[in-house]
Amino acid sequence: MEGIFLFFDKGGIFMWPIGFVLGLGIVIAIERYIYLSTTKASNKKMWNQLMPVLKDGSYQKAYAIASKSKSAISNILAYGLARVQTVHRRDDVETAMEEGLMEAIPRLEKRTHYLATLANISTLLGLLGTIMGLIKAFNAVSNADPALKADMLSGSISIAMYTTAFGLIAAIPLLLLHVLLQSKTTELVDSLEMASVKFLNVITKEYARKGGQ
Repeated sequence: MEGIFLFFDKGGIFMWPIGFVLGLGIVIAIERYIYLSTTKASNKKMWNQLMPVLKDGSYQKAYAIASKSKSAISNILAYGLARVQTVHRRDDVETAMEEGLMEAIPRLEKRTHYLATLANISTLLGLLGTIMGLIKAFNAVSNADPALKADMLSGSISIAMYTTAFGLIAAIPLLLLHVLLQSKTTELVDSLEMASVKFLNVITKEYARKGGQ
């Protein structure tokens, strides 16, 4: 811990905003990870609950179940189930579900893109801190004894580089978290699209069965 505090102290004032950016990014990443994990679990639970009802052709019962849930998949299926009760064309039902999907996707992607932005900001703050440190170092040695200039300059430059190092230390995990959450979001969106297709196939088979009777 003493080494960490010493590292932080040597970097100067720019270490504080970089630390704030890193902390903010971690908070966003934790919140998004919990939200996406919870959404995935609730979607799976709701799908397992609705699928037997859909296969029985009990669309009103399925709609009642879906409309009471706040999960992403239930909202999408609720759009489709509401349309099923008034129309019998697959395209109309699909259009209604696409509307529900368009509402769900922004909630899944919310704030994730901030992580990439924060990673860039931390890198730029690190570079700015280094540049300001170098300017201060050259100004300090301009009037110094020529015999001491080399030692003073090398020491000042090494201190100035601390902000660049910390900026990169903050940026790298933020970028990795951004990629992780993007992958998790894409997986969720794909699962919602797959569930929509399966739902459409179920009602299409039901229409075909009723038409053949």
